[in-house]
Amino acid sequence: MKKDAVDKILDQWKLERPDLDASPMGVIGRLSRLAQHIDHAIQAEFSPLGITDGEFDVLATLRRSGAPYQLNPTQLYQAVMLSSGAMTNRLDRLEKAGYVKRNPDPQDRRGTLVQLTGKGLQLIDRAVEVHVQNEQRLIADLSDEERETLTRIFRHWLQSFEPPVDDQSQ
Repeated sequence: MKKDAVDKILDQWKLERPDLDASPMGVIGRLSRLAQHIDHAIQAEFSPLGITDGEFDVLATLRRSGAPYQLNPTQLYQAVMLSSGAMTNRLDRLEKAGYVKRNPDPQDRRGTLVQLTGKGLQLIDRAVEVHVQNEQRLIADLSDEERETLTRIFRHWLQSFEPPVDDQSQ
């Protein structure tokens, strides 16, 4: 297999600091570089739709919650791992664009529910199709076995940072 840019970095560290095991840089460096390429490719697909990847996350979270496609802001920011302030800004932009609306929560007089509008539902249904096609393209060079191996490894690694999800909860 041909060397990549990360191999060159590792070779340089081997020369300069032979006492140091820099091999973790190989894993993290490649993952970081891949993440940058993937992020760029994903945003390039969302730009023509007029949304960012962060706005896609909010819309997709509402869409996959099922009809009536609404959650409270706390459920939303926990699902997309954002601070409440960042979620408020995102919701303001999405509401201004007509993709979501805020409704009073009938179960909590002080609370609100964020709901997809018809326009938002149409957008996210189109955006998720584009997104899945793009992700298929991004992993097309991997065999089914490689995909399964990466999935297993990344799931295991992710669980060292996040607890497993209870299958019974939604």
